[in-house]
Amino acid sequence: MKGPFAREAGHEQVVFTRDDASGLACIIAIHSTALGPALGGTRFRAYANEDEALTDVLRLSRAMTYKTACAGLDLGGGKAVIVGEPEQLASEALFRAYGRAIESLGGRYITACDVGTTPADMTIIKRETRWVTGADEIEGGSGDSGVVTAQGVYLAMHAVADAAFGTPSLSGRHIAVQGLGKVGYRLVGHLVREGAKVTVADISPDALDRVAGLDNVEVVGVDDVLLTDADIVSPNALGGVIDETLIPKLQAKVICGGANNQLATIEDAQRLHDRGILYAPDYVVNAGGVINVANELHPLGYSEERAHRRVDAIPATLRSIIEVSRREDITPDDAALHVAEDRIHAVSGTRRFWLPSN
Repeated sequence: MKGPFAREAGHEQVVFTRDDASGLACIIAIHSTALGPALGGTRFRAYANEDEALTDVLRLSRAMTYKTACAGLDLGGGKAVIVGEPEQLASEALFRAYGRAIESLGGRYITACDVGTTPADMTIIKRETRWVTGADEIEGGSGDSGVVTAQGVYLAMHAVADAAFGTPSLSGRHIAVQGLGKVGYRLVGHLVREGAKVTVADISPDALDRVAGLDNVEVVGVDDVLLTDADIVSPNALGGVIDETLIPKLQAKVICGGANNQLATIEDAQRLHDRGILYAPDYVVNAGGVINVANELHPLGYSEERAHRRVDAIPATLRSIIEVSRREDITPDDAALHVAEDRIHAVSGTRRFWLPSN
């Protein structure tokens, strides 16, 4: 496709919204509603320009479609970005204006937290629209999804360790963790408790201070952590860190982390495969967050037990993807896409049967 729609090819809807009074400038991308309304977090960051913001939201929303499909959720994929520095622009007025933008979509897009936004922000957005999850627990939300996301990454790491090393145990394994935010920090805690050796890096001194007292934790520079001679490297910061330049230098046998869009390009999945490095598709590994907030939409309301039970299924999904990858000699990324697309095709096809409305 050529012309003004070329960038958004494959997406159902991309909405640009500006509210000059509050400083809001946002993009909401709906990739697919084949399985249900599009669910995806709101990222708030200072992009270099609008083109970079659009590229990010298109990639993230596409990944959300496959994330929800692989997780067995009846939801589609979407994402939103608010352009600007949160510390300077975040305000009640901005988030309420953003809430009205979501409300204008009539339920086609449901938001949640992401980089740069918090449960408290979701609580403000919820004052303007009901299409929001992940608000503060006292407001009826599920709170910080980082807890469940980290648990999912940790469980997924057992599955890939089993596939790569013949045992799911992480005790004695060397794991390099990039990023100590709400997912990476908690992941390190899990790993240390199991007896792993952990190398960490983060741009924030405060984040590093939080792990300074933990046993078997070594701090290195952010430019070095992914090149560590470790068994597993775990990207848990921003995306695009695994690229054509880095891949030949990697020493780890496995990549398994919570960051979205870890691969800079689609071709990088094949480059890793050719090197014999097992890449666990990020949208399968980090599905704990979306599983948790999606549970708020259950007819009986949110249940922590129910959410954790779904997260416990992540390793089984990952094992089946690795099995398909090895059987068909394709990358795990391609195998995950096949699993997701097969489910989307099968489930969305049932909608050819007309059902009367109540």
